[in-house]
Amino acid sequence: MNPLDNIHVVLVGTLYSGNVGSVCRAMANMGLRHLTLAAPRILDGWEEGRRLAVHATDILDARREVSTFSEAIADCAAVIGTTARGGLYRATVQTPRVMAPEVLRLAAQAPVAIVFGREDQGLHNDEIARCTHLIRIPVDEHYQSLNLSQALLIVAYELYTATGTYVSPVEEAVSLASQATKEALMRKWRQAMLDVGFMDEQKAEHMMQGFQRIFSRGVKTDPDARIMLGVAHQTSWAGKHATGGGQD
Repeated sequence: MNPLDNIHVVLVGTLYSGNVGSVCRAMANMGLRHLTLAAPRILDGWEEGRRLAVHATDILDARREVSTFSEAIADCAAVIGTTARGGLYRATVQTPRVMAPEVLRLAAQAPVAIVFGREDQGLHNDEIARCTHLIRIPVDEHYQSLNLSQALLIVAYELYTATGTYVSPVEEAVSLASQATKEALMRKWRQAMLDVGFMDEQKAEHMMQGFQRIFSRGVKTDPDARIMLGVAHQTSWAGKHATGGGQD
């Protein structure tokens, strides 16, 4: 069983439907499907929520609404609370990345709740006290407030990543150039630079050392960039001169 199927997102006392809709979208991105609203206090109707859910309206429509926090977590073996504040009951916290493997381990055996508090107050102390684990998202100390859906997305991302489900796309296999091909390139390039007048024979050896460096590592430094700009300029001039276009 996919442990993500056993994770229930619980929003407590939510005020704005737009936040709920955005949470649904983030849940869909990260493979979470179960949403419970505990004692919601939606102030703006559901139009904004449906708009921001985008293609995750199925999660929004399937949401469970209960009147108390106790009902929301009743069938869960573990309750993971999220908090940005310190203080009573909030001293022992982990980051989402550290906590993710443990959450997945628990979810492989029984339902687990990931709980997010009110937009204006977060979770109350009595709710925090009933959580079995606490998560705090690392943020800059000068501004610690996160939007509800942002917080959910960060936590859900760490959970999804920890499943190992995602596999990076395999880059197209290409054969590496042989030394003989590289040397042929340098000979051809040397002649081309002489032909367009970018360098003369007296400076050719020095300039080709620069080209060798550029071809081996890419254009990374200012001198390298200036060399390649000079090549482009001289090539453009030579092309116009050869066709009677005149000189810049």
